[in-house]
Amino acid sequence: MTSPSPPSEGVDPSLEAIVTSTFGVEAASQFSELLPVLVRDLADIDWRVAEVLSSTYAQLTEAARYACSTGGKRVRPLLMAAAYRALGATSTQPIHSLAAAFQLIHTATLVHDDVIDHAETRRGRPSMPRAFGLPLAIVSGDYLFVRAFELASEYPRTIIMRCGESCADLVEGEVLQDSSRFDLSTGRDHYFRIIERKTAAIIAAALASVAEIAGTVPSYVDAFQGYGRALGIAFQIRDDLLDVVGDADLLGKPLYSDLREGNPTLVSLETYARLDPHHQGEFERLFQLRRKRSKHLLRLRELTLLTDAPAVVAKEATDWASQAIHCLEPVPPGPYRNLLERLARGAAERRF
Repeated sequence: MTSPSPPSEGVDPSLEAIVTSTFGVEAASQFSELLPVLVRDLADIDWRVAEVLSSTYAQLTEAARYACSTGGKRVRPLLMAAAYRALGATSTQPIHSLAAAFQLIHTATLVHDDVIDHAETRRGRPSMPRAFGLPLAIVSGDYLFVRAFELASEYPRTIIMRCGESCADLVEGEVLQDSSRFDLSTGRDHYFRIIERKTAAIIAAALASVAEIAGTVPSYVDAFQGYGRALGIAFQIRDDLLDVVGDADLLGKPLYSDLREGNPTLVSLETYARLDPHHQGEFERLFQLRRKRSKHLLRLRELTLLTDAPAVVAKEATDWASQAIHCLEPVPPGPYRNLLERLARGAAERRF
């Protein structure tokens, strides 16, 4: 079903840093015996990604490789490897192509997000539109989607369909988000419909597929689907909060992108609801500006910090992380399940 992976020799030392930083120092120490295994898994998945990126046209190959090099911390492949091992697997080789497929889908969405958001940087490096121009950035994102489904085609139809549905959810989420730009009246339900589609759906699909490949009972598939959904929501709530109150150097990208683009997030909605009428009017006026200057963005941050909205939103992320952990109850106890629980908590507490 899947092509063989090469031996995991000469692993890039940066992969170890990625795994360690994803878990955090405390968790990395707690799960130190698992990290070398996961680093090897990640190296094998990276190799599978690299194997499918070559194009007849050197410029497209270069752009695709650049996109993957700025694609973040590989959280999804790490989650998939940990989930597969939590179900008793001693090797992750059967899921390497699938993990690579979901990583390419995620990377493609980041490329298209940077196009839509007019982003200048990604993870401290020039964004794809900045580095390669708008036309090549767009087609490179499309190319990554195509290569992802080439990898997914190695698996049963149910898994291919799950991949396709999660991509359709991504598109629907983008349309929903665009329909509510600059509108603070859309409310919490609309926001959650967006993030369930844009972030949670792909994680839920990836982990449910892992459980299916493992040949486990349906309750495990449901457990990992629920875990992935709740984890994705917790992650996105925290991500949106960090966009306003985080550290740009730690995040590796500029702050205030949602405020700049007029995307109502949970933190902006909760801030708006908690301000007194005078400041509420000011917040709404600044939020609705189509072209915001730095002083406008800083003032929106100041108004946010006048309220307890950041603390409220942080707690909501924590509550979703707790729900993710609860979903894992049917999964057999063990070190990898413990690690998945720690990752859920980390999604709600992270600073980058």
